[in-house]
Amino acid sequence: MSANRPAAVVVLAAGEGTRMKSATPKVLHELCGRSLVGHVLAAARALEPENLVVVVGHAREQVTAHLAESDPTVRTAVQAEQNGTGHAVRMALEELGGGIDGTVVVVCGDTPLLSGETLRRLAATHDGDGNAVTVLTAEVPDATGYGRIVRDGASGAVTAIVEHKDATESQRAIREINSGVFAFDGQLLADALGKVRTDNSQGEEYLTDVLGILREAGHRVGASVSADHREIAGINNRVQLAAARRTLNDRLLERAMLAGVTVIDPASTWVDVTVTFEQDAIVHPGTQLQGATHLAEGAEVGPNCRLKDTRVGAGARVDTTVANSAEVGPEAVVGPFAYLRPGTRLGLKAKIGTYVETKNSTIGEGTKIPHLSYVGDATIGDHSNIGAASVFVNYDGQEKHHTTVGSHCRTGSDNMFVAPVTVGDGAYTAAGSVITKDVPPGSLAVARGQQRNIEGWVARKRPGSAAAKAAEAASREPEGEA
Repeated sequence: MSANRPAAVVVLAAGEGTRMKSATPKVLHELCGRSLVGHVLAAARALEPENLVVVVGHAREQVTAHLAESDPTVRTAVQAEQNGTGHAVRMALEELGGGIDGTVVVVCGDTPLLSGETLRRLAATHDGDGNAVTVLTAEVPDATGYGRIVRDGASGAVTAIVEHKDATESQRAIREINSGVFAFDGQLLADALGKVRTDNSQGEEYLTDVLGILREAGHRVGASVSADHREIAGINNRVQLAAARRTLNDRLLERAMLAGVTVIDPASTWVDVTVTFEQDAIVHPGTQLQGATHLAEGAEVGPNCRLKDTRVGAGARVDTTVANSAEVGPEAVVGPFAYLRPGTRLGLKAKIGTYVETKNSTIGEGTKIPHLSYVGDATIGDHSNIGAASVFVNYDGQEKHHTTVGSHCRTGSDNMFVAPVTVGDGAYTAAGSVITKDVPPGSLAVARGQQRNIEGWVARKRPGSAAAKAAEAASREPEGEA
């Protein structure tokens, strides 16, 4: 447990976010595999708070449902009318039963780049300096539009947060800005919130007014400076969302590369925060790795792959493939242009080739499905070969049925396996067969009509056509000439 464990973390997620221009609430927009509020909650969890409360308001049914699924232990407080950040924090404290002994950290639900380490430093500074409130700040290259942090020259304490429009020329030269993230003494916060006025242009309760109230009461207001100003960036529109996604993706790829992963082109490679790697994995350009995807040691993925919730075994190779909830065994080869659907499990050194689709199927060690086939709801043993243009016919219009192909089988091209059906170990099937009955081990199954040639059909049925003329010319050629 952290020595600076706060009594509560309050996440402000009640706003509408009109600049996103979306039916989706702003805090539910996603980047790198998590919602905006999900990233904030992950950072907040790093503090191990005694209480974690999300203030919901706009579209609260959607936000609450998302929280129940993604972080079911979090508590919610309802801000039925968005009357300002101070009012939102009051709603959170009321949910927790009023004033709280200990530190209360307040964060914004639209700051997905905020890290747990930065919040830990904020809490440590707050406790170490004995502040009534500590502001998370950052020094930015261009502070235009932001509230400036004005400090006491001697003590370094924060004396004011001055909005850009109200700042003097000398204050506008300050590059340290307010992030909207704070650590408060819980009891002092509750008392000060009761004194916040609404005589402003918006008629709202501003949380920043608490700083002035506490300072006027003789309490110290301090600051903790973020090491990376990008962490405090809030998301208000799709442009900022894209910029944050790029920043977070770069951060994730850098971490992977420093851990021994080769990323050929970071600019065209995208990963979720939940993706994991082992050393010496290789990721080629144009690849997206999503969800709980894992690349084992020496696995090679790409170019142009999209893998979601997929495990790629050691030394496996996946090229130009879409895979979802699949398992690629060690040293297996997949693609190009393959589609692995949920439930696909490939064994050691299995091969899935070009334009092959698999679903809910276990494919054994060394088994190959090289070309132009669909394998659904099937179990295939070890070291078998499925011929080109084969289809496992698993659906009868109402139910899905299972096909079993044994080990060391050789099935012909253009086969249809009409499930439920079993092909025994070591069996063969002839090209063009429709297999509707079980094939005993070691047998050859032939299930196709006899070929019949109707001579002269083209001349009778298509007289004068190009085909008829070609056939007539061929019939006139002396034997042995082409």
